[in-house]
Amino acid sequence: MNPSIIGWSHLPFGRLDDTLEEMIIKVSRGAIADAGISAGDVDATWLGHFNSGLVSDGFPASLTIQADEGLRWKPVTRVENACASGSAAIYNAINAIKAGEADIALVVGAEKMTNNSTKDVTTALGGASYQKEEAGVSFPQIFARFAQAYFDEFGDHSSTLAAIAAKNHANGAKNPLAHMQKEVSFDFCNTVSEKNPMVAEPLRVTDCSLISDGAAAIVIASDDVAKAHDRAVRFRSTAHVQDVLPLSRRKLTDFEGPARAFAAAFDQAGISVNDLDFAEIHDCFTIAELLVYEAMGLAPKGAGKSAIDDGIVLPDGSLPVNLSGGLKAKGHPVGATGVSMHVMSAMQLVGEAGDLQKADADLGCVFNMGGSGVANYCSVLERRN
Repeated sequence: MNPSIIGWSHLPFGRLDDTLEEMIIKVSRGAIADAGISAGDVDATWLGHFNSGLVSDGFPASLTIQADEGLRWKPVTRVENACASGSAAIYNAINAIKAGEADIALVVGAEKMTNNSTKDVTTALGGASYQKEEAGVSFPQIFARFAQAYFDEFGDHSSTLAAIAAKNHANGAKNPLAHMQKEVSFDFCNTVSEKNPMVAEPLRVTDCSLISDGAAAIVIASDDVAKAHDRAVRFRSTAHVQDVLPLSRRKLTDFEGPARAFAAAFDQAGISVNDLDFAEIHDCFTIAELLVYEAMGLAPKGAGKSAIDDGIVLPDGSLPVNLSGGLKAKGHPVGATGVSMHVMSAMQLVGEAGDLQKADADLGCVFNMGGSGVANYCSVLERRN
């Protein structure tokens, strides 16, 4: 049987006073306590952390050991795959458990970003693009290319992007862990203004995710261990699809890597998109969420706006998307994002999501993306018991 999540911890995202080390220690201790185990029970640890010039802690893997002496002498590995570093760490832990090399794994995702200027963060994140052709191009500019290609092929969808932003801010306003807990109106999101300037045409500030500090952690266990836990959340399926890095080799409106990841995860789980009760997806920019609607099969190519226009992805819709507020409102501390998405989904499946709770949520989906649709991780999760 597939491994399960048996415990978790999640710091509020935002501009935090904590250092990277302090964040890692807090969530490591929290997840271990939540799982009802001792640190000595952990066989190995994985840390998801981007660290492309964002912090001075260039060798952060062993910072997890600072959480408890029981973690000392156990294997610890830092994993990096751009904005999907957290999910990459999770999948490495799952593979070790499936291989019989571990029964219990600790996975931490963490990033300290706000100590840097916006310019420096933009430069660091730009390292996740193809430097031969895209050096000096920011990620807002990269996703602006996706948006412009979409607009050129299917018409101006600025109002659709504004509707996505407003939806996610409304969801984030209910999430005590979110960086921005404030509703932002559709009209504000849909209007270029002094407070909502154009960042990279056609993307406005409200189309871009937040620069945040944050950390989250989960404990993953083999099925033999998980069966003793009454709030375990099983990985029904996992899929990792890696695409080529250069934008020049891809058709920007296809989002083929994400589409292949969803198809593989759904096939492995024996489900379709219509069987899901909710999804947490990677909305680094609102155009990414729109493209993911189509990649996951909620709408045909070019018709993703119907998912929000028809209310499908709203909190009371048939498939709520980003009930947490997503990266747009919850925040996007890069290495922590994938782990955070799995924590938020686990909370939904065990009925502990508070004001974010979707009634009778039995099956959820996480999609975490690194770069511009390059590293694509899709998990289907279900409550074990």
